[in-house]
Amino acid sequence: MSHVMNTYARQPVAFVRGQGVWLWDEDGRKYLDALAGIAVNTLGHNHPRLTRALGEQIGRAIHTSNLFRQPLQEAAADRIAAITGLDEVFFCNSGLEANEAAIKVARKYGHDRGVNEPAIIVMEKAFHGRSLATLSASGSRKVQAGFEPLVQGFVRAPLNDLEAVRQIAAHNKNVVAVFVEPIQGEGGINLARLEYLRGLKEICDRHEWLFMSDEVQCGLGRTGKWFVYQHAGFQPDVLPLAKGLGSGVPVGACVVG
Repeated sequence: MSHVMNTYARQPVAFVRGQGVWLWDEDGRKYLDALAGIAVNTLGHNHPRLTRALGEQIGRAIHTSNLFRQPLQEAAADRIAAITGLDEVFFCNSGLEANEAAIKVARKYGHDRGVNEPAIIVMEKAFHGRSLATLSASGSRKVQAGFEPLVQGFVRAPLNDLEAVRQIAAHNKNVVAVFVEPIQGEGGINLARLEYLRGLKEICDRHEWLFMSDEVQCGLGRTGKWFVYQHAGFQPDVLPLAKGLGSGVPVGACVVG
């Protein structure tokens, strides 16, 4: 019996080797990996440049902490700033942490503006993670059930419904940000229309709210541009990233303008 905690309904197969888009199990059977580590392995398995870079860095130093300068981290931040058009990068370990950081950025922004109980508009059917704050921001009872009481400060609206957001704006003066997945993944591959995203950004600008675009899953080249917001023609204020950012290595980032 495994001592690994049962948090997922694991399939009775163990993969021991990968190459490109292919995986092999313990018995030598070959599989086409269409899951990609839950949309993570953007370069496939055993990519020579990635494995070489990881091996070289591990051979030099694994961890020195954020108490000291890290030139390669700075170079990565410069590259992310260049492709996003934003200014600063907070590195973390996962999409959950990137989204948690975005929530903290919004709350700090609210407090700095004198809002004692900042609220964030989130979307029905959204998924932002499984920490207490991010599952509270998510619009899925499946991930929330059994973990109440939920974190307060989130106001829900249907995706692609600008009028619902306008009504919230008219009646809730604590709102400081909108948090949206341009393409909902866990919620069923629901696409935010580009005109909706533009309208949402206009509402944010009018009320001086932060526009926070959760592109943990849909970002980094998966729609033909680096990011979905680039199709809509504007810059978000906060951009959580992960998954494809590390291609299987646990890396996340919260990027801010």
